[in-house]
Amino acid sequence: MKKATLILFLLFSTISFSQEKENALPERQNYFQAEYYYGNILKHQPTVAHLITGHPEGFILSWNQKNYGKEAWEQHYNYPDFGVSFAYQDYKNEIIGKLYSIYGHYNFYLLNREKKNQLILRAGIGLAYNTNPYDKVTNNKNIAFGTKINSSTYLRLYYQRENIIKNIGLNAGITFIHASNSNVKSPNTGINTWGATVGLNYNLSNENEPTLYTHSVKESYKEPIKYNFAFRGGVNESEIIGSGLHPFYVFSAYADKRISRKSALQFGTDIFISPFLKNYIEYWQVNFPNDTSANKNDISRVSLFVGHELFFNKISLITQVGYYVHYPFPYEARYYERLGLKRYFGDKWYAAVSLKAHAANAETVEFGIGIRI
Repeated sequence: MKKATLILFLLFSTISFSQEKENALPERQNYFQAEYYYGNILKHQPTVAHLITGHPEGFILSWNQKNYGKEAWEQHYNYPDFGVSFAYQDYKNEIIGKLYSIYGHYNFYLLNREKKNQLILRAGIGLAYNTNPYDKVTNNKNIAFGTKINSSTYLRLYYQRENIIKNIGLNAGITFIHASNSNVKSPNTGINTWGATVGLNYNLSNENEPTLYTHSVKESYKEPIKYNFAFRGGVNESEIIGSGLHPFYVFSAYADKRISRKSALQFGTDIFISPFLKNYIEYWQVNFPNDTSANKNDISRVSLFVGHELFFNKISLITQVGYYVHYPFPYEARYYERLGLKRYFGDKWYAAVSLKAHAANAETVEFGIGIRI
């Protein structure tokens, strides 16, 4: 089955470079990082054991832009960096080949932003290209990647010190990388790796980093209950290899309540229309003829869910947990989770992409639009 991951949603906030004449903010600085990566493949399920034959190694290159608090949200999150990164991994296994990935990322500073020694958490999402995906004839042992193009996420926790020798600094830490196609096509167990990184950073500015950050009064934030209506869709395939891609549709309605400037709680319902279930139920009935409980004509499921939304400027991260109250056929578990990103356009409309999964098994990648009123 498919390992859950959060798929690509490279939606970035508009970056303003204009400065006020009075109390002008420092010009945003850019810096590069280049790091060597050496790690291990995690055995997240027994079926991937034959793919673990060596220690993956590669490199990570990244460009980063610093923020000094011109936007209020930057202050609320301790002035994070925004950036783009490229990663290369050689899995040391001919079956699964190599992986080339590109990400959008944020660097979140865990210590006082004005200190020279920093502990940073990076979160990145993007796309990955696998050089040797599953093929029924030539490569049927690669159950990790069913497609060449996959989604990928990565997390890094690392130490950074800048300008040790002029513009050159040091960074080192640990990195977790996941790649899979999130059940767009089978097979798709995905690959998880973790490893150590060490490298250098280079500040493109000849000036020392300004120590003055913009601070403003963090006033309390209140907002009435909002109501959301969303439509999502996409294509997916069941766990049966070669069963074919089918469209699916999701209709959602939920209420949310902002409990702070950063967070909102959610409660609502999802209606899932999943045509792939019809073929899966037919397959089930052929192999288990004594089970007559399944109705292949009912391809719907209805659920109730609770969730949380974390706001970053015009982008937000959603996490939801749901339970099917209408569950005509026992496909996977009765509980599910959804991880995703939303990008707001104005005060009401938004676009979203999310991953729906049952524990570690992904079912769909959902692309959608919605309104919050």
